[in-house]
Amino acid sequence: MSEDRFQSLRLLEAMLFANDQPVGETALAARLPEGTPVPALLEELAGLYANRGVNLVCRDGGWAFRTAPDLGGLLQIEKEVVRKLSRAAVETLAIIAYHQPVTRAEIEEIRGVALSKGTLDTLLEVGWIRPRGRRQTPGRPVTWATSASFYDHFGLEGRDSLPGIEELRAAGLLETRSAIAVLGAQAMAATAPRQDEDEAGDDDLDEEALARSVAGEALEDEEGDAEEPRSGTGAVDA
Repeated sequence: MSEDRFQSLRLLEAMLFANDQPVGETALAARLPEGTPVPALLEELAGLYANRGVNLVCRDGGWAFRTAPDLGGLLQIEKEVVRKLSRAAVETLAIIAYHQPVTRAEIEEIRGVALSKGTLDTLLEVGWIRPRGRRQTPGRPVTWATSASFYDHFGLEGRDSLPGIEELRAAGLLETRSAIAVLGAQAMAATAPRQDEDEAGDDDLDEEALARSVAGEALEDEEGDAEEPRSGTGAVDA
């Protein structure tokens, strides 16, 4: 290995070590000498750390050092606290993940429910969604997409790594029901009044809840819930 290549590899390692969030190849190349083969160096560095306590992994196009998966359980020294999000937030996150970039009005159209203001704010505060620009349509509504933190949290390399319906069903996360039953449940849900209640009906946010929402499984309303159907004209982001 030449002296210049070795020095570039050391600098690349230092930059990744100094960042707690995944760093894209473009940002890394900006700090390295012009013409440095960044992809090749990243692959070489990942190989060097393959059997170490930390691994170099790619998350949604960004690179970061993360604890080796087989050591995660041995490093837990604090009590794990389950983050709670409302059912509306879980459904909204699933829609954004699979339909991104998507506008607020499109989310409401898919869910069939008017989206409360706090839902997107909560997901944005957690850091799992980000603005993706504006749609070139009347009103120029903001579009939303999942962030690198979302993929990092769920251990996904990117959007292409999201599980499909068959994978979710094989993992036991979806109930096996006939198409007629599903359509019937969806028809009943469409005629029943609904509304978002972010503060009243919190569900634990876990992979199973997210998977059920992603697959479009009809969710039965809890007894006593009073909900309001979405109006015909979707809200347009300013």
